[in-house]
Amino acid sequence: MISIRHTLLTLTIALAANGAMAQTSFEEISADLNKSGGVYLAYPEVTTRQTPAPKGYTPFYVSHYGRHGSRYLLGDGDFTMTISLLEKAENEGCITPLGKDVLQRLRKVFTETRGRGGDLTPLGARQHKGIAERMAHNYPEAFRGKRRVFARSTVVYRCAMSMAAFCDGLKGIYPQLSVDYEMTERNMSYLNYHTDESNKFTHGETGPWVEEYRKFEAEHVKPARLVNSLFSDADFIRCQVNPEKLAWAFYWIASDMQDIETKDVTFYDIFTPQELFDMWQCVNYRFYIGNANPQMSDGLVMANASTLVENILECADKAISNGDMAADLRFGHDGNVIPLLALLQIDGFDVEVRKPEEVYKHWADFKATPMASNIQIVFFRNKAGNIIVKFLHNEKECHIPVATDSWPYYKWSDVKNYYQNRLKQIKQRVANRK
Repeated sequence: MISIRHTLLTLTIALAANGAMAQTSFEEISADLNKSGGVYLAYPEVTTRQTPAPKGYTPFYVSHYGRHGSRYLLGDGDFTMTISLLEKAENEGCITPLGKDVLQRLRKVFTETRGRGGDLTPLGARQHKGIAERMAHNYPEAFRGKRRVFARSTVVYRCAMSMAAFCDGLKGIYPQLSVDYEMTERNMSYLNYHTDESNKFTHGETGPWVEEYRKFEAEHVKPARLVNSLFSDADFIRCQVNPEKLAWAFYWIASDMQDIETKDVTFYDIFTPQELFDMWQCVNYRFYIGNANPQMSDGLVMANASTLVENILECADKAISNGDMAADLRFGHDGNVIPLLALLQIDGFDVEVRKPEEVYKHWADFKATPMASNIQIVFFRNKAGNIIVKFLHNEKECHIPVATDSWPYYKWSDVKNYYQNRLKQIKQRVANRK
């Protein structure tokens, strides 16, 4: 006889598969071209309501991992290259009217972005402040009184600035909070951990996916129309323009416009929706193969989140026992959020896909980790000392494959036992690859 808890678990997994990881389509991205930017998608507006905790339970602790907020492109290179090339074309009389217009737009945007490669944008700071304020309002019992917050970030400046903005948001509502800040190499072993074996798989030029991806990109990136819309002379194009390099530079510039303060400029118009969708597929596949749970990795990439999950479990035990810890806040990168989602099996983000052309149907980077993406585990306790938790992904209640009769709430003892066993299984799976 099938148990009620087994039925509920099956239903939970089905709901997850039909929810956050529903198939992405050309129509979806065409309706919101910002999604074609993938991990450059600015943090979505939060409109969902929280499910009240079961009677008698109050929140007392939050465990959190968040990606840095919206940032500038990692360097000036895409701007300097495109501006220099278009200026050369203009000087030689080889530029189209659209090319001249695009050049003026580039110059305008570059006045904001110049010299800020990789920095947190003002929007990025506002995102984290807002997330913190909603956390404080949603779980006030966890932050009232003389409570402590332990905040730590990777050694990357934009992550530290995100941490500062987040904690400013908390202290703006609960100024009595004692916040300990850390940005140190010592914490990188779990905040941003990648094994040598995983790096060889994801970054090497001889990985099992590399040649297949090269062909996939060649099939999906067709820059001729874009190039011909900007330059009027075939000889100039043949001798001066690297079409693929130019298309990718404009793709990244266009994607990052949603994250900066110059809001009256766009570059989406120089692409067709199909071109953006096809380029996004390439980017989406690279993020999937490098950070998620691709079939050919046998869990190797996902296992990068093992030390982070261990830290989450250890810190939760401390918070449960000492009674004064309100929150553990961690700040890192998209390449940490993605494997964490997979290892925790949140809403089907651990899906295993083999072929590049199938990835977007099952996994989307902008759903996994937009700018300021976050995973929160909120702990509740009743007078009898029983502890339940719920998981939030980008502040939306989500599913994990643990049986429960009161979703989105799970018994902490069941959750802890499940992930301890899962860590053992993943480590054994990785060990068997060697």
